[in-house]
Amino acid sequence: MSVTESMLDFTNPDNLLSKGLTDKEARRKLEKHGPNLLSERKRISPIKILFEQFTDLMVIILMISTVISGFMGEMTEAITIIAIIVVNAIMGFVQEYRTERTMEALKSLAAPYAKVIRNEQQASIPAEDIVPGDVIVLETGDRIAADAAILECNSLHIDESLLTGESLPVEKHQLKNKNVLMDPFDKKSSVYMGTVVTGGRAKAVVYATGMKTEMGSIADMIQNIEDDETPLQKRLGHLGKFIAVGCLIICAIVSFTGIIRGEKLFNMLLSGISLAVAAVPEGLPAIVTISLALGVQRMLKRNALIRKLPAVETLGCASVICSDKTGTLTENKMTVRKMYASGYRLDITGNGYNLEGNFLVDNKPTDPVRVDGIRLALEIGALCNNSVISHPVPEHTTVGKIKSIFSKQESFKISGDPTEIALTIAAAKAGINETYLKRSYKRIDEIPFDSERKCMSIICKNNCGELLVFTKGAPDVIIDKCSRILSSRGVIKLDELTRRSIIKLNDTMANDALRVIGVAYRKLETGKYNPGKTNIENELIFVGLMGMIDPPRKEAVEAVRKCRLAGIKPVMITGDHKLTATAIAKELNIYSMGDQVLTGRELDVMNEAQLEKIADSVSVYARVSPKHKLMIVRALKKTGHIVAMTGDGVNDAPAVKEADIGVSMGITGTDVTKEASSMILLDDNFATIIAAVEEGRVIYNNIRKFIRYMLACNLGEVLTMFLGMLLWLPIPLMPIQILWVNLVTDGLPAIALGLDPPENDIMFRRPRGAHDSIFSHGLLKLIIARGIFIGLSTLGIFVTVMYFVNNVELARTAAFMTLVLTQLVHVFECKSETRNIFEIDIFNNMPLVLAIICSLAMILAVVYIPSLQGIFETVPLGLNEWMLIAGFSLMGPVLSSLIGINRKNKYC
Repeated sequence: MSVTESMLDFTNPDNLLSKGLTDKEARRKLEKHGPNLLSERKRISPIKILFEQFTDLMVIILMISTVISGFMGEMTEAITIIAIIVVNAIMGFVQEYRTERTMEALKSLAAPYAKVIRNEQQASIPAEDIVPGDVIVLETGDRIAADAAILECNSLHIDESLLTGESLPVEKHQLKNKNVLMDPFDKKSSVYMGTVVTGGRAKAVVYATGMKTEMGSIADMIQNIEDDETPLQKRLGHLGKFIAVGCLIICAIVSFTGIIRGEKLFNMLLSGISLAVAAVPEGLPAIVTISLALGVQRMLKRNALIRKLPAVETLGCASVICSDKTGTLTENKMTVRKMYASGYRLDITGNGYNLEGNFLVDNKPTDPVRVDGIRLALEIGALCNNSVISHPVPEHTTVGKIKSIFSKQESFKISGDPTEIALTIAAAKAGINETYLKRSYKRIDEIPFDSERKCMSIICKNNCGELLVFTKGAPDVIIDKCSRILSSRGVIKLDELTRRSIIKLNDTMANDALRVIGVAYRKLETGKYNPGKTNIENELIFVGLMGMIDPPRKEAVEAVRKCRLAGIKPVMITGDHKLTATAIAKELNIYSMGDQVLTGRELDVMNEAQLEKIADSVSVYARVSPKHKLMIVRALKKTGHIVAMTGDGVNDAPAVKEADIGVSMGITGTDVTKEASSMILLDDNFATIIAAVEEGRVIYNNIRKFIRYMLACNLGEVLTMFLGMLLWLPIPLMPIQILWVNLVTDGLPAIALGLDPPENDIMFRRPRGAHDSIFSHGLLKLIIARGIFIGLSTLGIFVTVMYFVNNVELARTAAFMTLVLTQLVHVFECKSETRNIFEIDIFNNMPLVLAIICSLAMILAVVYIPSLQGIFETVPLGLNEWMLIAGFSLMGPVLSSLIGINRKNKYC
């Protein structure tokens, strides 16, 4: 970062602190440097969004089919195709347009104000009006509006997790020499846009705004990352080309064969074009759009906002999910887990700010209030504390009622340092609440925490009139200040053996990735306390240790288990310490024996090729920077993985955009990261990602079902015509009949198939490969085999009726009906690629059953309604024909189940 022009004249900091900029100076700087905003990518115009709906190859094929149908006089077919194209375009347009507007709405929610010194007085102004040289006033809970250097502060702690990924606040100090501004600034004396003040207060002078801030530089980084097509888009693109070539070949072969046989040129061209039109699965764009749109709606109910339609399907083939730790896998709420006092080692259950939990000694519940040392340790932690509960507990409230109040997350809010919040909650679990403490102690003074002393103390008076010092801080510092210890036998001398055992216990807790706090106290002689003196923090009585951690979400444990069962590798990427990250990863079962843990320093000495070789064996990355995250995602993609990347902070945005699917946090996520993502988690929960994976797999499977059904049916129609001509038979089906079959079978049944519920083992299958064809895992074999059965069944009944009755119209009508029935029976087979029709629950998709009933009614109408018989060249069928039709229609499913064409496989 560079020092701006306004900073070069910074020669009188004390004067600036009291007076700030004038409105005239601020306007001049605003004109020069621009508003304090992150630049947005250019919004796509509605017209362009609408136009893009008609550029897909499948849609182009459909439009050509429309022209051909119109030329042939088949206006019903043409109108149907036009309707499908229009519906597809409208749905795609509405989803993308709504997404753009949704993001604008999300951005409008984040319109922060900032407190500044202007015209010698404090004022609150929109953050976008802040300019370099402004003095901003920071207090607990404030979101910092620009990058600034600290001129004065008091116990300032900043949550920089959105930039660094670290879950614990960072302690800040003021510039050692306020008259000298360095370039770059010392990070310990700088605050950054978007970060949050968790404790203390400060005044700081702004040196960078907008895109010149740290957040802005990362936002700029993502502009160089190009959007790739999703796996589904690539597969459908290949399918479209395959169908386009196939249509031309079909049209040419059928027409040429008929002409050689001596059929009329016009009739054969008409038949060839009819088959070509029939071969195009015009419902495919509609079914894909409908499936994705319904998936988006279902995901919204499960707390996931999909910004791009194909995104939910892309998650279905994810083979690696790279997740941030804090807030996604963990509660983002520090929680006291272990405690030592009065010789007892306690485990404390419960997570976050909920008071559900117990104090356990040797796995047996104990009442902490009844043990003097435990109760005093909790009291010290809660009193030596500046966290604030915004919803106070009423006077004379019982412990049970307190727990009820605290368990209702919406009824209270806590602000302050996460460590102090954890101590407050731990005490409240034991019934030591704010009301109890106010009745028992009167706070007189505070000696704030600082980095040199590494401790904090308060002076208070109890109900007996005794003056007490309560101190908390780093355990090694606290122990060094103690000469005695509160044991189960009372206050005794702290001997060397006991001191070493406490230090060893502290090391054990620290190795378990717990942040350990030591607590102690002493009594003061009345009248001997001098405010502002720190020499009272000596000759203390050691009380205990309290170990805390940001615990894993309960649902994240189950989500990781599902992730592994689904063949997906979960990877934790965090800015936290290696030990902390590894401990959480073990608890979540992300880390297994033999896995590697890499740190940012180790990544610094690697190139991408080296990382690619070991990427599959790494489950945890700790102390990483934005460039490291980008490097990790690229390495995984190059090894053939479909990568999902979660993130909330600006530091995550480049990697989120680079990933095959980027997932941002809706609660804690920054606008930059949301803009770069394909999906937003409204509850910031890893479990929601796994729900999206399941939804994506269901959608892709339903698309495969539809493709299997449509192509097998269309192949059957082509084979019927082609083989009939090769055998020098009369034309088995008339063009109008082919088009009607196409309309009946490509309509409601095909769309209803796309609504099929998930199969029970959907999350027990391995992810499909990044380069897998849409026909992979035996789908092409199923399509060809069933298409042959459909073709042979249709041609078989045509030949049979011709042989016994020698009536071409009756034979064609029987073939016409058989073709439809075999396809409608086949739609049930398509519900599963691993089970035959006798193993499938045909009634678990009632829209499909109703669609088939409607299709049967439509086909029977053209056979038995006299006015339609002439149009479709059909005749009524008798009982004998219906028995033959039933036999030929069921031949395919029966033979398929007997010879086992549907094989067991593990596809996704």
